[in-house]
Amino acid sequence: MAILLLETATQICSAALEKEGGIIAEIHSDEPNAHSSKLAVFIDKLLKGNGLEPQELEAVCVSSGPGSYTGLRIGVSSAKGICYALGIPLLSVPTLENMADLYFARHKDYDGLVCPMIDARRMECYTALYSRNGIVRDTQAEVIEAGLYDQWLDKGPVTFIGDGAEKTRRLLSVHPNARYDTGFTISAEGMVAKAEEKLRKGEKEDVAYFEPYYLKDFVAKKSVVHGLR
Repeated sequence: MAILLLETATQICSAALEKEGGIIAEIHSDEPNAHSSKLAVFIDKLLKGNGLEPQELEAVCVSSGPGSYTGLRIGVSSAKGICYALGIPLLSVPTLENMADLYFARHKDYDGLVCPMIDARRMECYTALYSRNGIVRDTQAEVIEAGLYDQWLDKGPVTFIGDGAEKTRRLLSVHPNARYDTGFTISAEGMVAKAEEKLRKGEKEDVAYFEPYYLKDFVAKKSVVHGLR
């Protein structure tokens, strides 16, 4: 039995398979606006490449947001469809928590805070703060400005990660305790520990009514294509 993990909240489209507490395979792409064409292909490749039938899945865990409205809809819709068809549990992990857990897993000696940041356009980001022991400050959508994190930076190192971190670096990097991991890439593998824990505790989502955590309302833009109003 295995757990299928899906991460589609950002530009990265990632799918992974977990078995017996570890990742046995992962596929990802950073091609823009390709989640709808990539995700189903990735899932099929993962199952066939590891000799698994869909019926051997024990659960599906999806990144629940915040993040890209379209990306979240694709990931959650795919997860719900699989769970409904197979009659298996739907699990979810907040996207920023996935990012922080993945960073701590990759840097086992790091003892500071992690601030995952997802670009929410202009100078706004979806952010939260995590220690190795859990959440320090809840998820927020906020405009990044100089001094915003000084109360935590004054106490020790804070590592900023994600596609929102680089665009705000010039405002925050003046503090000596501000660190940046520009090589960090979000991945479905970050959900493995939480997915196992939630499945063990029976903390599943309602397949019919579960919705992504958008944090902000979706606003459709006026078309700029000639001839469309």
